[in-house]
Amino acid sequence: MIGKYVDSSSTFFLLGFIFSFTSSIGSYFFSDKIVLMTTGARPATKKQFFDLYTVTENLAIGAGIPMPRIYIIDDHAPNAFATGRDAKHAVVCVTTGLLRILDRAELEGVIAHELSHIQNSDILVSSIVAVLVGTVALISDWLIRAMWWGKISDDDRDSKNPIGMVLFIVILIITPIVATLIQLAVSRRREFLADASGALLSRHPDGLARALEKIAADSHQMKNASASTAHLFISNPFKKRSGATSWLTNLFSTHPPVDERINVLRSM
Repeated sequence: MIGKYVDSSSTFFLLGFIFSFTSSIGSYFFSDKIVLMTTGARPATKKQFFDLYTVTENLAIGAGIPMPRIYIIDDHAPNAFATGRDAKHAVVCVTTGLLRILDRAELEGVIAHELSHIQNSDILVSSIVAVLVGTVALISDWLIRAMWWGKISDDDRDSKNPIGMVLFIVILIITPIVATLIQLAVSRRREFLADASGALLSRHPDGLARALEKIAADSHQMKNASASTAHLFISNPFKKRSGATSWLTNLFSTHPPVDERINVLRSM
């Protein structure tokens, strides 16, 4: 809209670049504070959540990383996530619903999974992938706007094969979608990696497998989850209706199917 108002695609590009650059830098350095604020999390004390605190402390020592800050979300839905740009600024957050249904071995599996995200620098990997995907989308959008706003002259359009021009436009539209699918595929792979690394850390893959079974069986939906934070959680916070799971649904999901994750854990 700004570019159309000033009749300049270059101005649009410059303003869009400044906004996206500022947003990316801010998200990287303040992502933990932003996520904690949007999810309504509060600090967890050792006295009130002794098992959670000691499990996290023991596993952090085993992983060789600093003790992350621990937060709690007052929500009946069982779930957990880790965030922070590196191990020194890491946060592990769990819901009260998760603590309600899991025993200590299962809680160890979940916390080991989240600490593995920190240890594997998954926040940094996700940030890099997001920047690359955003760059592809930005370039594609810039080229399309240049075509519509006359930066590609009418003579150039007339000299080209109409079918080729249509294919070119289709490719420009599809490219950001393909890039997004790659981003989602990377997210699913990092979940598998965190499962494997967590099993290695806790030495008990069945604990995480049992925890995933209980999380998947619970019918509660998270109240403060959003599409922008869904990829952080150990399990998709938006419960799917029965029969909704399909190849296409999994393709656009940030998490691999729970059954597949459990089968892999049980085969270790």
